[in-house]
Amino acid sequence: MAEIRIKTSSLCELVDITHEINAEIPPSLTCGICHLFCPHTTAGLTVNENADPDVKHDLLAKLDRLIPSTETYYRHAEGNSAAHLKASLMGFSHVLPVRSGRLVLGTWQGVYLCEFDGPRTRTVRLYFQKAEEK
Repeated sequence: MAEIRIKTSSLCELVDITHEINAEIPPSLTCGICHLFCPHTTAGLTVNENADPDVKHDLLAKLDRLIPSTETYYRHAEGNSAAHLKASLMGFSHVLPVRSGRLVLGTWQGVYLCEFDGPRTRTVRLYFQKAEEK
């Protein structure tokens, strides 16, 4: 198992962690999978476009409209219920293919840590499994 740590700088942000993940993949893993897991309840993971920064903006803006932090019916005493809801919608894990020691992603895809209760230092755990090449 490998682990990467990401320092976020905003309350809500999407941080491209594709490069950091690729740096942890063993070069000897010629065919396999990388299982990503985010062990936090107010941050998640997603795969999305990494070419146009407006996509990150649009995603965060829509989530804020869908799940505002100011709802009066939230009961969670820490005041971060919206962060928990957003993280649950994004999800906490992904399984991605690996070939020749790198993630196999689409042309415009990147892997993002989704911060909803920052700034903080977050951890993403990486598990690698070799697969049979055919």
